[in-house]
Formats: sequence, C-alpha cells, structure tokens
Amino acid sequence: MEPTLHSATSPIVSEIAELLISRGWTLSTAESCTGGGIGYALTVLPGSSAWFEGGVICYANGVKAQLLHVPEVLLNKCGAVSEQVAIAMARGVRKLLETDISVAVTGVAGPGGATPEKPVGTVWIAWSTGQETAARHFLLEGDRDQIRAQTVVQALQGILTLLT
Repeated sequence: MEPTLHSATSPIVSEIAELLISRGWTLSTAESCTGGGIGYALTVLPGSSAWFEGGVICYANGVKAQLLHVPEVLLNKCGAVSEQVAIAMARGVRKLLETDISVAVTGVAGPGGATPEKPVGTVWIAWSTGQETAARHFLLEGDRDQIRAQTVVQALQGILTLLT
C-alpha cells in the first residue's frame, strides 16, 4: 500500500505544532498550486486551532492582488510563478491574518500552464516571519498529484527549518 500524504506529513506537522506552541506563535498559508493541501495537512492534527489561523487559496491572480496585496505590476512583470510573487504572497497572508509565520506556494502543477521558462513542476515557496522572508525554487517531477504533494511536503519542511 502506497503511503498517503497524511502519513508522510504527520511527523513534520507534529514537530511544527510543538515549536509553534512553545513560542506562542501562529501560522498562516497562502496557496495557489496546492489548492488548500497545506492547510489540510496542518489541520489533520487535533488541536491545530491553537496555532493555525487559516489560509487563503489564491488560485487566481485577482485574489492574489485583492486579498494578499500582491502588486499587479509583479504579477504582470514576473508572472504568478515567481520568487517575487511567492514572497509577496507570504508577507501578504501573514499581515492579513496577523500571524507570526506564514508560507506561500505558487507553481505549475500541470499538465497545462507550462512555458519554456517555467516547465511543469516549477514551484516557488516562500516563508515569512516579522524578521525574515525567504524563498526557494523547486523543479519537481511527476504528475499533477505528485507535484502538489511534493510541494506540500517541501512547504512544511521549510516551516520546520525556519522554526529550528
């Protein structure tokens, strides 16, 4: 039997929860290509309401601009799948939901939407606290579901890294 996303992320989420609780911190998410998968992985853990405030599924650029205040000039100049937009999303959701830490993901999960510069599997993930914001580029392989699942795991791993 193939492992589920829940079984793959559960130990990471438990560690994140312990670290957030010990600091009295809260977490938020801004998700494009994962469509709520990170929020789902976080809220599978009972008691997550103590540290997870919520998230914004911002699939459309208009939602990124209106809710998260991603500048439209960035969306037009760099494209939704870019370091600049991922960083703006992470900062935007952290401010919107007034959390201590946030994660944002934007990418091309496929099968469509790819360009020569941004093939299927291109993902940008950004993490933000009041003191620091960092982003990382990934080129993931597999089908749509595999790319989305890998993005969730990388996003969670990045939160854990930032907290430790």
